[in-house]
Amino acid sequence: MHRFVIVGLGNFGSSVAEALYSHGHDVIAVDVDEQAVDDIAPHCSRAAVGDGREAAMLEEIGAEEADAAVVSTGDDITASILATMALQDLGVETVYVKVVSDNHARIMRQLGVAETVFPERDSGINLASRISEKGVVNYVRMGRNLSVQELVVPEEWRGHTLRELDVRAAYGVSVVGIHETRADEMIVPPDPDDTLRRTDTLILAGRDEAIEAVAALASATAKDGE
Repeated sequence: MHRFVIVGLGNFGSSVAEALYSHGHDVIAVDVDEQAVDDIAPHCSRAAVGDGREAAMLEEIGAEEADAAVVSTGDDITASILATMALQDLGVETVYVKVVSDNHARIMRQLGVAETVFPERDSGINLASRISEKGVVNYVRMGRNLSVQELVVPEEWRGHTLRELDVRAAYGVSVVGIHETRADEMIVPPDPDDTLRRTDTLILAGRDEAIEAVAALASATAKDGE
């Protein structure tokens, strides 16, 4: 079990707090809004009304012993910066920050945060990626030009094994899993000697441009099956 501190309880911060708590972690949630704190209280270890920009307040609620923190202060970039610095002053080295613009993200990276998250933009990119190619089942953005995507198996790959196809060498992507959709079973890591079937989907990780080459095959397969 890890301890997490969530500063800012808007939709994003509250969702993260609740999800972490549901996974069995110790979650401390902080916001200046009493109603937001009351709402999250049943879904975290401790909910406190307070200013997450103040190191003394964060220390009082146990942030100093946190393994990581998430800062989600809405459009208030100054509050985001000050809260991050306060957490770092307390020795919390791993801080994730919700950002609202590219400039905000650049500032936070200069402060050395572990990751910046741009939920609205990332959601839009993910949706566009899913609907632009019918062969794409799921899309998870991992960073600039990096993603994990779930694709239908291209027709020309069916009946072959991953070892035979040597996807990494041929396309520069890694097959990190196979989803057997008929049994709804995820095989991670995949057996390189298992034969790919029409009912399988592939979980690929790599650079977007490399996965796009495979997605083009998957898209053609999806269209042929219409």
